[in-house]
Order: sequence, then C-alpha cells, then structure tokens
Amino acid sequence: MKIRPLLFSLFLLAFLFNGLALTSINAQTQDFLYGDALPDAPELSKKGEYAVGVQTVNLINTNQVDILKSKDGKDPSYDRPITIEIWYPASVDNNAKTVIYNEVMGTAGDTLRPITPFTFKGRAYRDAEALKGSKFPLVVVSHGYVGSRYLMTYLTENLASKGYIVAAIDHTDSTFKDANAFQSTLLNRPNDIRFVINEMEKLGAKGSKNKIAGLVDANNTAIIGYSMGGYGVLNVGGAGYSQGLAQFFTGMTGGSTAITINIAGNAEYEKKADSRIKAIVAFAPWGMERGVWDAEGLKGLKTPTFFIAGSQDDISGYEKGIKAIYEGAVNADRYLLTYKNARHNVAPNPPPVEALAPSLHIDEYYRYAEPSWDQRKLNNVNQHFVTAFIGKHLKNQDNAKFLDIQENSNDKDWTGFKPRSSTGMELLHAKPAN
Repeated sequence: MKIRPLLFSLFLLAFLFNGLALTSINAQTQDFLYGDALPDAPELSKKGEYAVGVQTVNLINTNQVDILKSKDGKDPSYDRPITIEIWYPASVDNNAKTVIYNEVMGTAGDTLRPITPFTFKGRAYRDAEALKGSKFPLVVVSHGYVGSRYLMTYLTENLASKGYIVAAIDHTDSTFKDANAFQSTLLNRPNDIRFVINEMEKLGAKGSKNKIAGLVDANNTAIIGYSMGGYGVLNVGGAGYSQGLAQFFTGMTGGSTAITINIAGNAEYEKKADSRIKAIVAFAPWGMERGVWDAEGLKGLKTPTFFIAGSQDDISGYEKGIKAIYEGAVNADRYLLTYKNARHNVAPNPPPVEALAPSLHIDEYYRYAEPSWDQRKLNNVNQHFVTAFIGKHLKNQDNAKFLDIQENSNDKDWTGFKPRSSTGMELLHAKPAN
C-alpha cells in the first residue's frame, strides 16, 4: 500500500510550508518599527503620504536663570543649551537609507540604573531634502523627566508623514544623559517650550539657511507634552502655576523667586499668551496632586486640549491628578482619553529589546511598558486620536466622527476602529463654560 508514503509526503510538505510561513512572520516581526500599524490599528494611525526627513539642531537660549547655582535668593544667568530633533516632509531618492536612532537607557549618576546605550530603527531619512512648495503646521514635543527627544518617535515620525513639521526637545538637566536637580525641570520646562516655538519659526522663515526655510506655519502650532512635558505645555497654554508651587520652589532653591514668571495672575505671565498655539495634547500631565495648579490657574487654560491618561496612573495621579485638571480647565474645549487599568506610561515608544535583559533593573522596562496594555496598541491609538484632534484645529479637518463618540468604548465599536478592537477605553468631552 502507498497510503503511508503519501501521508508522510503530505506531512513533510505541511511542515516545510509552516516553516516558511514562520520564517516570513519572524522576518516581518523583526522589521516591525515603532509606530507601525498593528492589524487592529484604528483608521487614522496609519502613516501619511509624505516621506519623512529628520535633522538634529543645537540651540542656545541666552541669558537664562542658572537655577542650579542660585544662592541666597540671587539668580546667576547662563546660556542654556538645548538640542532638538526636527522631522519634516521630505523629498527622498531611491538610494536613501532610513535612520538609526542612538538612544540610552538609565539615568545619569544612578549606580543602580547606569547609562546603557542602544539603537533602534526609524522610518525617517537623516538630513533629507525638505519637500518644497507649501507650508506645514508646527508641532513641538516635550518629554518627561527623565526622557529624551527620541522617546516618542512613533508619533513624531507619524505626524511628519501627515504634513506637519515636528520638533522634539532634549530638555537640558532633564534627559537620561544629564538628569539634574528637579528645580531645573520645574523652572525651565515651559521656558524651553516657548523658546523652541520661537526658534522653529525663525528656522522655518523664508531666507533661513535651514532645510525647512519657508516651510513652517508657526501660526498653526500644536504643543504635545508627556508627564513633566504635560506640566510644561499646560502652562504655556495658559494654565498658570499656583502660589503654592512658587512657595515650594522658593524653599527648595534657597530663596529664588524665578518661577513666579509662570505663576497665574502675574502680569508678565499673562503677556506670554501665545495665539499661535491652536491645540494642546497632554499625556499624563504631572503636578495636580502636588498643588501645582489651583482652580484659578486652570481657568486660564483656554486653548483646546486633549488629555490622555491611565486610570491607574501612580505618578501623576488620576482622579485627583489628570482628571482633576481636565475637570478644572472649565474655559477650554477639552477631551480626556482614559486607558482603563493603565498606569503612567501611556505615551512612550515600546520597550527596546535591550530593556528585556534580566541583568537590567526592571524599571528600565517599565520606563516604557504598561503592565495591562500592549504598548504598540497604545501607540496606534495615540496616533489616531492625536491626528484627529490636531488635524481639526491646525488643518480645519472635519474629524468630528472620530472625536464625538460615545464615552465607553465597550458599549459600541468606536468610529475608525475595527470590530471588537476598541475595548477598555473612555473618552470624555467638555465644552468651555463660557
């Protein structure tokens, strides 16, 4: 009989076919880059029509308060260095190679979590020629403490591919490589963001020597911040800090009053209102539970704002933290997207492969990862809603169907999401009181 040889041949063919299929899947997995769309990614998370260029620019903000050297109420000044990464729509030839980002884990000066270099692939092209012909809205991104300008490349590359010029900041004294005393972050975070908006307008002005000359529409600007970046963008957007923060800051710096420039009610602060900013995205903004804002300060936030939070955030807090900011910002048109059971890390890239090493401190993994969510899923959902929100305010896109949806994602599939894929989320929307 020849049945057994035939069955064996069929089994061998099936084995070989499955082996080839697994090899193909593994190859695809290895080629999966931060921000790529999962099979269940919502509609607006997909990449845009443009190739993306990326460049590094080193800036100097002159004559700034050197808060780390303040003493007896006296504030010396210094020239503050700031590095930014700029992503932009680009013109790319067929021989161009995509970027390799150089990043680190760990924290400067921490013996338990020493600086550990690693690299990861991006979709952008280093120093490619910018695409000429039209202006693009500006997006400025501010990382957490500690962090870096590369912490959210899944989002920065994605937005640039959709026709935005995106600048992400390395906040001096607040990055993995140079983390320093916290008073520098408290004082400089909003100041850095304002400075970078102004510098991007200069770099993008006609006649500038930069690649993006003539391409930046700074009058249509969005600012995006994560954690301490959220603390910064809300202040830049109009939410003045409290007198309680001013008193705390004075105590921790030996008498410096430098932070009063960003306190609600200060005439100098009120003059800084920036009409160029049309939208704010605040991921897990820090500070409400620590008295950074009060009711009067939050009333100053009038720019449309999209908050993103985890319901179990144990760094910024949720009910008395991020949700309290959302509820107190009564003069802003605002949204609050909540990932149920997520903690604080609702904004970063997925953990790098190097963070999985058992020899590293587990917090290197939890610098990025969420215990109850796939980080790539979070990234895709963030891309979707940030695209909808800033597209509405910076490009006048009609994205109401993606934003004006029922609160509970478990009740019905949200518009733009594939069937059965929009579980475990809540989206609240409140209009300005006046």
